[in-house]
Amino acid sequence: MGDDKSGREKQARDADRRQRERDVADELERGDEPEPPVDSTVLDELESELDSLDFPATGADIVSVVGNRNIESNEASYAVEELVPAIESEAFDSPAAVRVRIQRPTVAAAMKRVLEAADTLPNTDLSESQRDAYEKTFRELKAIDPDDDDEGIPAVADWIVERIREKETLPGSRAVRRHAATFCRQNGYEIRDDEWLGI
Repeated sequence: MGDDKSGREKQARDADRRQRERDVADELERGDEPEPPVDSTVLDELESELDSLDFPATGADIVSVVGNRNIESNEASYAVEELVPAIESEAFDSPAAVRVRIQRPTVAAAMKRVLEAADTLPNTDLSESQRDAYEKTFRELKAIDPDDDDEGIPAVADWIVERIREKETLPGSRAVRRHAATFCRQNGYEIRDDEWLGI
């Protein structure tokens, strides 16, 4: 490959793709994080159904192919369209990336709402780091008390969506963490200062 602008851009895209694939593999190995388990057979079948798509694929593409497919967890049943945002701006690099998203249904449902609301903002892109921070906040809310009804996740998602609609801007990741911490403390959950939500 020549040392020109397009060659360097391709190398950068390839490096970015490889890093995302490593991140997906790491996520798959972290199965011990709290979330109702989704049967791996169901996830394997879903990955097989997604083989008909060309990847990277958008959330809209995935919903059009498998949106009505049900995913069972220990706590509830979800249609894929409840977990994957049906928007063009959300892209998945592989069926494994879709699997990672769906294996945590309560977090996926909250992120779907946030991403679809963010997609309505003109001239605003949700950066990868901000998106990751939102998702990590939802995962931390799930980890606070795995036996509760995950009431913090929809409460914080509601707050983010309301802020997007009312202020027509994305709330900062620190503001989201602060709101999540306030919710936890108001509902009797202890948050230590050295934790993600300990703001």
